[in-house]
Amino acid sequence: MPHILQKKDLEIHIDLPLENYRFSRFDWTGKIVNVLFQNKPICGFEQQSFQDEHKIGKGFYNEFGIDNALGFEKTELGNWFHKIGVGLLRKESPNYHFNHPYTIKPADFEIEKHKDHILITCVGKNINGYAYILKKTISINPDGFNIHYSLQNIGTKPIITDEYVHNFIQLNKELIDKDYVLNFPFQLKPNHFIETVNTESKVIVGKNNFRFNATPEKDFFFSNLSGNETVEASWKLLNIKNNIGICEKGSFDTNKINLWGWTHVISPELFYKINLLPEQSADWSRTYTLFNIA
Repeated sequence: MPHILQKKDLEIHIDLPLENYRFSRFDWTGKIVNVLFQNKPICGFEQQSFQDEHKIGKGFYNEFGIDNALGFEKTELGNWFHKIGVGLLRKESPNYHFNHPYTIKPADFEIEKHKDHILITCVGKNINGYAYILKKTISINPDGFNIHYSLQNIGTKPIITDEYVHNFIQLNKELIDKDYVLNFPFQLKPNHFIETVNTESKVIVGKNNFRFNATPEKDFFFSNLSGNETVEASWKLLNIKNNIGICEKGSFDTNKINLWGWTHVISPELFYKINLLPEQSADWSRTYTLFNIA
């Protein structure tokens, strides 16, 4: 059963580490699987059609090291490497791919449940000089929720990676269409995007926002939205038809922001860079606010 946080118009459903999704991509600490605002669902699933919802992304799942998991490159085939927030994965080929279903040895998890927050601790034991303690606190506010992270390097090698939340957002179950507007607090630089996938030309890139001229039938993707410049880590998504919006603001600045979406879901992604020497730690947070459009 999920742990549920409730306050006024808001309800947050959180799966515990060993509940439901237990695959090798997304962080198991505090899997936010559902958010209700004024009884309207705010998030959806990675895929519209699926045989098992517990094998795919949904809600507000986050991930560490999408491009290269911790220690992967120097791990020999058949040995184990860290996926922060999950556990140890067995290296089965020379190249890492985030969607590969790796064999897993789960990390150790501790859970503290409270009325207005939940704290989950993940301990990654020493393998090849890498070890860490991750603490994630999810707390509910009157108009949203906060995710606070604390990552401590307890190994002998530097931890160099990144973290982002995939944000599988679908406001009140509405398909992505002309009623959605995604705003950023900086100028978008399409000429500097590393990758653009917009095969149907249904995504319109404005000066500082994304709009849609129809519902995309194929997935779309844009990377490096700020042109590699360091900008405020935030975005705001509106649905005009339902008069509701959601925004995310990080406690950090970032130079890596991606956008992925499909027919039914949209996912702005704010990346936080991590570079920790042994005995160092880092703290960062993400604040989500839900609101009615004035």
